Amino acid sequence: MSEENENIQFQLTDELIERVELFIEEENDKELHKLLDEFHYADIAEILDELNLEQAVYVIKLLDSERTSDILMELDEDNREKVLKNLSAKEIAEEVEELDTDDAADIISELPEDRQQAVIAQIEDEEHKAEITELLAYDEDTAGGLMAKELVKVYETWTVAGCMRRIRGQAEEVTRVHSIYVVNKEEKLIGRLSLKDLIVAKSEQKISDLVKVNVDYVNVHDDVEEVAKVMAKYDLEAIPVVDRNQILLGRITIDDIVDVLREEADKDYQMAAGITGDVEADDSILELTRARLPWLFLGLVGGIGAFLIMEGFEGLFTGKAVILFFFTPLIAAMAGNVGVQSSAIIVQGLANDDVRGSVNSRLIKEMLLAALNGIILAIFLFLFIWAFEGELNTALAISVSLVAVIIVAGLIGTFVPLFLNKRGIDPAIATGPFITTSNDILGILLYFWIAKMILGI
Repeated sequence: MSEENENIQFQLTDELIERVELFIEEENDKELHKLLDEFHYADIAEILDELNLEQAVYVIKLLDSERTSDILMELDEDNREKVLKNLSAKEIAEEVEELDTDDAADIISELPEDRQQAVIAQIEDEEHKAEITELLAYDEDTAGGLMAKELVKVYETWTVAGCMRRIRGQAEEVTRVHSIYVVNKEEKLIGRLSLKDLIVAKSEQKISDLVKVNVDYVNVHDDVEEVAKVMAKYDLEAIPVVDRNQILLGRITIDDIVDVLREEADKDYQMAAGITGDVEADDSILELTRARLPWLFLGLVGGIGAFLIMEGFEGLFTGKAVILFFFTPLIAAMAGNVGVQSSAIIVQGLANDDVRGSVNSRLIKEMLLAALNGIILAIFLFLFIWAFEGELNTALAISVSLVAVIIVAGLIGTFVPLFLNKRGIDPAIATGPFITTSNDILGILLYFWIAKMILGI
């Protein structure tokens, strides 16, 4: 195959799916093997996601565990769950024995508890079994639940020559060697070792002479989001995990952190859109309804609240002041938009750990920003209404209301996520219908109250 062809990106086509389905139907294992051998395991997982369950299981059982273990990790989570239900405990054990401990633990944790024990019992490698069992004991949202046991570890008392011999043996079990960690005789992490320093050092030198003691690490019970922040801040490809006694337990690599960030981003995006729970487009109508209905109901309540407020100002909708009614959607929309903008910036800042300083300073800054934006928009709106209606007082009432609504919406959009974060509640909830609905109601109330005051009605 030419270099040009090797660089062609995989494309999932109907023709390819049809070929795979035909080979499965004909039980033409030789041609199916030949076809799939051309693809990366992630590409094969993409193919299996398009097949029905029976066909996907056929392919998994056909290929060797060294490949299918990686394929399983790349499968859509729902599809993987269905495939695993159709594999025996021994077959699943064969798959997880080919995986690093963190991935193996992830696979097993998705199984019902009784099947977990059955699969673990079938794992022949006792050390691998013990490490997987250890990882399963940690909460999945902690560093312990994310770490892998595979790493390269050396002792400070070793010589360079002895270290090199032992590293070769350890490295066979590690997919990627990001760092070499140095421990003392009590297994406590004391630093890391530069591969460059190790290569150029003299054979008789002690590791203690080469160790770099300034090493970043996380505790096994740290939240995964905190781990992600540390790795992002210091641009780390891997980070060691220790217990409260500084004992080295494992390591977390950047690929695991990317998965965490992606899952968190998906969750925050859905929450901001007013969707509760972790759902996907392919989920059932009932599951999607349960996820969407709570926030839609909140929007309905908000709409009823807005109706009651408008009914309370019914006296305004007479004579020349009736124009106030037609600008109600504009006021509500501006309140919602400004609130979402303000809250989105704060939520993003909280997620990136960029929000510092007092709440009061944040609110003052947002008030000034909202006032500037509001005045600019209000001037344009004032000129439009005055030119269109020729009513100075009406134009003034609506424009002043707009400034007030924008300022209040900006303050609410800033304060609410900060308040939720202080209370340990995910502030992403503040960027969705919660902010929009609350600002709509408050915006309409302010609008009619200020207009009534200025117009003297």
